[in-house]
Amino acid sequence: MLNNIFNFQINIQKTLIIIGIILLILVLLYPYIRKLGLGQLPGDILFKISNSTFSFPIRTCLIISIILTIIFNLFK
Repeated sequence: MLNNIFNFQINIQKTLIIIGIILLILVLLYPYIRKLGLGQLPGDILFKISNSTFSFPIRTCLIISIILTIIFNLFK
């Protein structure tokens, strides 16, 4: 029983580390992704108020989600 709990905790730790690495890579590649036009598609929300800007790329998130789903299902 204790061994199963320990293995579960290690799996969660590995998952969180992988998610963190993926987010770090996305943040570093963001300027290049922006040049491709992602984040500026119709349906993406952009608020500009005085000196601050808030972007919520809904359509871009959907497209990336569909692409990643196809890729992960190919390697399943």
